[in-house]
Amino acid sequence: MLVLLPPSEGKASADRGAPLDLGSLSLPGLHDARQTVLAELVELCSADEGKAREVLGLSEGLRGEVAKNAGLRTAGARPAGEIYTGVLYDALGLASLDPAAQRRAAGSLLVFSGLWGAVRVTDRIPSYRCSMGVKLPGLGALAGHWRAPMAGVLPEAAGGGLVLDLRSSAYAAAWRPKGEVAGRTASVRVLHAPTRKVVSHFNKATKGRIVRSLLTDGAVPQGPSELVTALRDLGYAVETQPPGRAGRPWSLDVLVEEIH
Repeated sequence: MLVLLPPSEGKASADRGAPLDLGSLSLPGLHDARQTVLAELVELCSADEGKAREVLGLSEGLRGEVAKNAGLRTAGARPAGEIYTGVLYDALGLASLDPAAQRRAAGSLLVFSGLWGAVRVTDRIPSYRCSMGVKLPGLGALAGHWRAPMAGVLPEAAGGGLVLDLRSSAYAAAWRPKGEVAGRTASVRVLHAPTRKVVSHFNKATKGRIVRSLLTDGAVPQGPSELVTALRDLGYAVETQPPGRAGRPWSLDVLVEEIH
């Protein structure tokens, strides 16, 4: 099983520790594309703070994020699972998983990123600010920059089992499963059952709980239909939308009665 996650906007500090070793990151086929984005981002943030804030969509109160990006090459790095914070990652609670579930997380979770493309939760990275929606001056839209490298790397990373896609639309734009891989991919929405509406906070929190439940249980569904069974066995209310034809992803709705 491969689980595709969005990053968090907020990130923990990584002041201490050895600096980034770009060549050590998982998915080495993304190395050149990572080097390019890193160089563009560091150059932008080292040259003109005002322009960098405009490009990155940062308010005056977040001007410190520009300096953080300028120092990415020498900043301390920590495992990505410790860097990413926020509602989904709080609910996932990687640090509190038992050792077996942590091993499963290391092998199955893939976090998408405007800067790194995608990383494993064990990959050591510095704290940074660069969403997939950013258009860097020398590269244009980052989602477009990542599409070709991702297309060459992600099908192999997906292996032969389920691909559980929990990404937001901005990050999904960087890689869309195709063909045989798409047929065993399931995307998930979390809906407030009485209204059938998505609410951002409990959408993220429930996705984190779903991943934690699967990791803790040790469930390894091989495809979308097996995922539906596993989630229902874990107590989730799930509605399915099988694809209209072969080679298309499944869509699952997880229904939540209470917003929390």
